[in-house]
Parts: sequence; structure tokens; C-alpha cells
Amino acid sequence: MPGIVVEETTLDSGRVRLETLDQDRHQAGLAEAIRDGDLWRIPVTTVPHPEDLPAFFADAAAAFEEGRELAFATIDVASDQIVGSTRFRMIEVAHRRVEIGFTFIAASHQRTHINTGAKLLMLEHAFDTWDVNRVEFLTDYLNQPSRNAIARIGAKQEGVLRNHMVMRDGRIRDSVIFSITNEEWPETRAALLKG
Repeated sequence: MPGIVVEETTLDSGRVRLETLDQDRHQAGLAEAIRDGDLWRIPVTTVPHPEDLPAFFADAAAAFEEGRELAFATIDVASDQIVGSTRFRMIEVAHRRVEIGFTFIAASHQRTHINTGAKLLMLEHAFDTWDVNRVEFLTDYLNQPSRNAIARIGAKQEGVLRNHMVMRDGRIRDSVIFSITNEEWPETRAALLKG
């Protein structure tokens, strides 16, 4: 296995496609996805306002250039519609560890095949292409729907990081950390493919 190489890529299952984030190709569609449910208003997430997307793209590009992140536009293949974004974060090449996060999905596509399909594509890339030891997920302690979704894909809750982040409204957030290890991946993958 080649190990972690942070490079532009497209991951495609035939139902969900993840394209490396590109401002020219994805900004308009991403703005519409964010407006679908006013996602920036949800207090337990950090979704950018559509007007703030240029900074979102610039931050993603800078983190990519530094080898720390790989951000994607999430696309529903059937409609060829951009329905959200997700990314590999906190990429630790030496420790073969990565986080999947900064995920948001248009309200009309939540609780559909999109989230599970995107996570399966990313987990396959992380474990089968990058040969990581573990994939981590972090979410706000108060964000029960996100916690449920992470648990549904087979991640195990490891604990709570107390006073972990300051949210945009000033609230001090506790974060819940989940993970899937390389030993757990075959069983997790089989369950996701069955599910």
C-alpha cells in the first residue's frame, strides 16, 4: 500500500460522487445546498453562510496545499446535484490517522443514501488506498442527529473532549470523538454494504 498521498481525486459509487472541492465548479451548487435548510443557522454546526463561501474555498485550498485536508463537493449522481460537502481533516501521515468531518448536507438530502454513501467512499479510500490505522469523527455533544449518524455507520464512541471548541455564538462546545480502526474496517464495510 502506498500510504497517505494527499492529492486531488474523485470517489464515485454510482449513486454518490465526491469531487475534490473546486470554487469555479462547485460554489454556486454548494450555496444552494446550504440554503436548503438554512444550514448556517444550525447552532451545533459550523456551516458557512453562502456569502462566506469564498473564504471556505480559500481555507480548503490552503489546507490541501499543506497536506492537512482534502475537501470534497458531495454530489447526488441521479440528479447531478451538489448536495453538500465533506472532507478528510487532521491528516497525520506519520501516524496513519485521519478524521472525516466538516460534513454538511442539504436538508432535502439528509437521512437518505447520501451521507452513508459518502462515508463509505471515504472510508474505502482511507483504509484501502491510504492504509490508515484509524479514522476519527468528531461532533458536538449537543448534536444528537450527527452522533446517531456516526454510530449508524459503525464508528465506536471513545469519549467526550470537554471544553473542546468555542462555537461562533461563544458557547463552549464539548465534542464527542468516535473512531473506526483498521481491524474493525472489514466488518464495518460489510455492514455498510449490506445496509
